[in-house]
Amino acid sequence: MRLPPAIITHAEEVMREILRFTAPADGTLSRYFRDHPRLGSRERGAIAESIYAVLRNKLFYTDFAEAGNGPTMRRLTLLGLTDAVGIDSLGGLSEEETEWLTRMVQIDRKLLSSRMRANLPQWLFDKLVAQNGEEATVLLADAMNQPAPLDLRVNSIKATREQVAAELAIAPILCEPTPYAPLGLRVIKKPALQNLPLFKNGSIEVQDEGSQLLAQIVGAKRGEMVVDFCAGAGGKTLALGALMRNTGRLYAFDVSEKRLAKLKPRLARSGLSNVHPVQIAHERDAKIKRLAGKIDRVLVDAPCSGLGTLRRNPDVKWRQSLAAIIELNVKQTAILAGAARLVKPGGRLVYATCSVLDEENEAVVTQFLAVHTEFFLVPMKDVFAEQKIALEMQDYLKLLPHIHQTDGFFAAVLERKKMKVSSHDVNAPDLVE
Repeated sequence: MRLPPAIITHAEEVMREILRFTAPADGTLSRYFRDHPRLGSRERGAIAESIYAVLRNKLFYTDFAEAGNGPTMRRLTLLGLTDAVGIDSLGGLSEEETEWLTRMVQIDRKLLSSRMRANLPQWLFDKLVAQNGEEATVLLADAMNQPAPLDLRVNSIKATREQVAAELAIAPILCEPTPYAPLGLRVIKKPALQNLPLFKNGSIEVQDEGSQLLAQIVGAKRGEMVVDFCAGAGGKTLALGALMRNTGRLYAFDVSEKRLAKLKPRLARSGLSNVHPVQIAHERDAKIKRLAGKIDRVLVDAPCSGLGTLRRNPDVKWRQSLAAIIELNVKQTAILAGAARLVKPGGRLVYATCSVLDEENEAVVTQFLAVHTEFFLVPMKDVFAEQKIALEMQDYLKLLPHIHQTDGFFAAVLERKKMKVSSHDVNAPDLVE
């Protein structure tokens, strides 16, 4: 059944607004759908998928849209809709447009230049090529230009992975265990989950496998004091609380009241009572000072470019800039230093980002260790051995969509050296590894 011709008009209207890149695409789409309540679920799905198709392929699609006859924005919209639903599902096409779209879908993209195939802005393409080489950059970009799968984390407080998989099968929703995260399920297709009893009772949460692994490497144990320093809406906080078996104290810090508010309904569903959301003003807040030197584990999922999440948020690559990365580096360095004060001797500090750029990752950690000699790097291969995660890494966690089928994530585990009292002078402690 064909979509009505008005869908092209709607898609073009919202496309025009999103391509100004003044706000995140998902927020703009949500607002547009609220303003147009008569659009059905099929129509909304087609429009949304067409937008994301254009954002993923903007360089390539814009080049072909501008080269053809007719208004560029309409042709760009038609390319997105064709990607989303196919030519045969579109109503209101002229004969010329049908012929043009038929030619476009037959183009072999492997014959395009590396940058055109990667569909990345010039500054980002150049940076990734310098970092990884051209071939690896194209492979990474190819993977990031595909939609992400739907991953679930099973709440171990309420269910096992096997129980959830069996209940989903009755729905019927097909899924398979994630290869690395022990509580993850990868759902085949993308069904609506909000009305499922499993979702309503907190047995499952939507969470990328990479994000689940980040929570896992923190190594939080029963009865410990743990801080999620940049908690946001709390996906990793909830995972940490479950790993602690609902014991100890888990503080969810964030500067945004709005983000912490999103955590509250998820927290209520989860059944966790060991989580304490705390709004802070900045990384030097007095609330942090009171806990200095008392915390067993601190997770810093730092504000970053988000360039590892392009499968979900393809507009990010067009909204980010080199200047913004430099500003983020200052913030990342300050936040990591602020969070480090919380860690007690023998405790661990985990620095993580959803970025694939070295300057947001290794460079920040290297700089931190040069200044904070009381910390040392725990190789990720040793952390994975502790956590029994069957994944080969060396010093750092580096997850990449074309290799691990997760979002792009980085993490480093840092440990504060234990205090050793000298036998010569009990008042003169030394820091030792």
